[in-house]
Amino acid sequence: MAKVKEDPYTWATGRRKTAVARVRVKAGSGKVLINDRDLDEYFKTVNDRRRVIAPLAAVGAEKSFDIFVRAHGGGTEGQSGAISMGIARILLKTNPDHEKVLREGKFLTRDSRGKERKKYGRRGARRSFQFSKR
Repeated sequence: MAKVKEDPYTWATGRRKTAVARVRVKAGSGKVLINDRDLDEYFKTVNDRRRVIAPLAAVGAEKSFDIFVRAHGGGTEGQSGAISMGIARILLKTNPDHEKVLREGKFLTRDSRGKERKKYGRRGARRSFQFSKR
């Protein structure tokens, strides 16, 4: 019989708009790597960085885990939301007692809003062409 190697990582997927983030977490010191780059290097805005760390801060586990992420699609806003959701799902897997806190913070709710499609006879999804009376 072959030995089954115990995986030290917990996996989860997060999605937001067109962004997808595959998140791996293991016990550690609080290091966050996104596409092999540090959190501060990958996300330039403070809001995006804050959104990524928010589920950890909600349960008080900022320095308890090392987080490794593969994110693709969308922009920085969508990717940070997807990463946040992935981390929240992992926190729920590791400790089901955190569910109430994570639900109240809306970290487990999938934000499915996307871009509305352009309609014919219009300039965009809703904007019309300029009306000229004469």
